Amino acid sequence: MVKTDRDILTTTEAAKLLGVSVRTAQLLIEGGTVRSWKTPGGHRRVYRADIEALIEGPAIDPNLPSANVIGGSDEVTYSDAGGAFPIAPNESQRLAALDRSGLLDTPPEEAFDRLTWLAAQTLDAPISLMAMLTPTRQWFKSRLGLDLVETPRSWAFCNHTILQQGVFWVEDLSADPRFAANPAVAGDEGFRFYAGAPILDREGFAMGTLCVIDNRPRTLNERETRTLSALAALGSTEVRLRGTERQLREALRRD
Repeated sequence: MVKTDRDILTTTEAAKLLGVSVRTAQLLIEGGTVRSWKTPGGHRRVYRADIEALIEGPAIDPNLPSANVIGGSDEVTYSDAGGAFPIAPNESQRLAALDRSGLLDTPPEEAFDRLTWLAAQTLDAPISLMAMLTPTRQWFKSRLGLDLVETPRSWAFCNHTILQQGVFWVEDLSADPRFAANPAVAGDEGFRFYAGAPILDREGFAMGTLCVIDNRPRTLNERETRTLSALAALGSTEVRLRGTERQLREALRRD
């Protein structure tokens, strides 16, 4: 099929479609997240379909029995030494998928560090994290603005994020009864604002989240919500690519 001018976007047009700044779009494109090419005049171009795919995120079949279970009447609560937190009925399947991902306790990677940096910059947040949730820990695959490598699972605001699709955010954590007593809110850290979006594997299981945190109450506007959702979709794509690469390596070893 012959591509028309409507199928091809400039960096500025891509930024507008994504709802991010032109600088952020440049970083995504030049970093190789989106395939691109240069015109004879030296201007970058991308396909509209690739940008729209970023916005939509990974395709998940809702009819798959392994697809992410969303919170609601089926949601249950689990408690550990640090407190209580909600989990989905298929938590054991999610944890098995997380173990298969091979991401836990691995060194930092540029692809994920780039996402947390972009999230912090575009949402003007002092803290940005890619958090993975084990049975007992919230472990940070990538972190910006926070010295902690991990926290108890019960501290994780992301427990609520992985129970839903899309962006979950809380304007003032200290005013929300679900989080007011959380040590990260009531203690020295003094967290006030949280916003996160799930990072999903190819089967729809939430490996973790991409999130931002602030020490002051605030809100998210539509552009910021779309930005966080798009960046989390990029994180999902990276997770899926690693899964494909691991399967290929295993297949080669068997051969």
